[in-house]
Amino acid sequence: MSVKDKTILVTGASQGIGRGIALRLAKDGANIALVDIKADKLDSVRSEVEALGVRATTFTADVSKRDEVYAAIDHAEKELGGFDVIVNNAGIAQVKPLADVGPEDLERIFRINVDGVVWGIQAAAKKFQARGHKGKIINASSIAGHDGFAMLGVYSATKFAVRALTQAAAKEYASHGITVNAYCPGIVGTDMWVEIDERFAELTGAPKGETYKKYVEGIALGRAQTPEDVAALVAFLSSDDSDYITGQAILTDGGIVYR
Repeated sequence: MSVKDKTILVTGASQGIGRGIALRLAKDGANIALVDIKADKLDSVRSEVEALGVRATTFTADVSKRDEVYAAIDHAEKELGGFDVIVNNAGIAQVKPLADVGPEDLERIFRINVDGVVWGIQAAAKKFQARGHKGKIINASSIAGHDGFAMLGVYSATKFAVRALTQAAAKEYASHGITVNAYCPGIVGTDMWVEIDERFAELTGAPKGETYKKYVEGIALGRAQTPEDVAALVAFLSSDDSDYITGQAILTDGGIVYR
């Protein structure tokens, strides 16, 4: 399994799962385009990537804005001399009872979690076709894209949407040699889950850390997930070994949701 010398773009790459994915792919020999809205954090990740002996470039973009996603891919091709894989990783969480969800809540999370994936699929496929070669599109779904979770209803809806987009895009682009898959993490020990836990504490009165602990205790393999666990699956989906897999949303959760 190898991604050596491929050019791979990762959105949401400044921290958490995105950073973990970028570092794993770099370790495996890929050149990495790091994309995030948080420009101040990108340079440190770039240094970590380059320390692994590959090339890297950074681009500041808001994935909810179509033109910026297209520009990020153009930048990656220009700076790194190719374009082979996109990892549509950027996303946000939202903890709120459905009764309290307002129009602005729906608009914000769908713009990032769903619109951003659509723009990434479009822009990557167009670039693969322009370059005249096959490519891989890899999207971030979640266990919440397989089961709807209380207090995470709208977030779950966006991740179900990513699964639908993944399946549809896989069918539309298969004849072009483009595969489209998704990865579905569970309880990952990142800043996102710190925020989720704090919000649950506010809503339910549970002590801070209790919600995270409860979910981790339900994992069959007995520990929380790490970004590296997620990155291992993404590395496989980025490699030639996954060429005959498309339209799948693969659970990587240590044993929480079973399909």
